[in-house]
Amino acid sequence: VQLVESGGGSVEAGGSLRLSCANSRQYTYPGFCMGWFRQAPGKEREGVATIDVDGTTNYADSLKGRFNISKDTTKTTLYLQMNSLEPTDTAEYTCAAAKLCGAMLPMSGLGALYDWGQGTQVTVS
Repeated sequence: VQLVESGGGSVEAGGSLRLSCANSRQYTYPGFCMGWFRQAPGKEREGVATIDVDGTTNYADSLKGRFNISKDTTKTTLYLQMNSLEPTDTAEYTCAAAKLCGAMLPMSGLGALYDWGQGTQVTVS
């Protein structure tokens, strides 16, 4: 595992959090789609957002307008800015790399991913 998430925590509804996903080896995953997925207790994994090699972004329909995915200029750190958080956003958020963005959004399963991190917990009350 080379991806390490941070930035999770507890926040009140309406608040914001910014998640980061750092590559422990400064690897840029050239040619790979990067993204985030989440899993709430008792629910299936759900694709959240992806950013493709050319910078094209895509979001789960329910999250459009509230979440924003980006990469830093070195392309070794991935971000997820989450605004107007709702209790239904409570989940473990995990960053991942995949050959195709379609493997994450919609979420196909871990077997379709190239790499993923350990996750960071987000709790909205």
